[in-house]
Amino acid sequence: MEKFTTKRSLFDKIDSILEKHNWNKNNLLAILLESQSNIPQNYIPEEVAKYISIKLNIPSSKVYDVITFFSALNDKPKGKHVIQLCKSTTCRLNKYQKIREILERELGIKMGETTGDGEFSLEYTACFGACDISPAFRIDDKVYGNLNETKIIEIINSYRRINHE
Repeated sequence: MEKFTTKRSLFDKIDSILEKHNWNKNNLLAILLESQSNIPQNYIPEEVAKYISIKLNIPSSKVYDVITFFSALNDKPKGKHVIQLCKSTTCRLNKYQKIREILERELGIKMGETTGDGEFSLEYTACFGACDISPAFRIDDKVYGNLNETKIIEIINSYRRINHE
């Protein structure tokens, strides 16, 4: 039997997620997404991936394939809030590059990095269906569009205020 070092309470939570999905390996993506949302730093640690593979009786390579295929899943620690900037054709036409420059300047990081305080990670994503309000980004599950510099700064500052309350 594999020995794990992650806190027992996390594995209890993952067990409840597995039970909610009837221990069905066909629900692997939903299980991983829900598990990730319960893990600080918004990622699936290796031992959690192995735990899920054992519990669902599937090869760990299949779990890693799913984690590395979907951009919504992470195999490395992320910031408390992940900012995903859409770079689809529509956002490209609406100058998402300007939005990237503002985000990088306001956060003090480059695309693909996490702020020093661990609050924000910045990354690109494929289209998430907000073309009508392009250029757009999402922070965690919330979508923001019709962006300009003033609006971006207000959004970032609102998350900073929440984090310090």
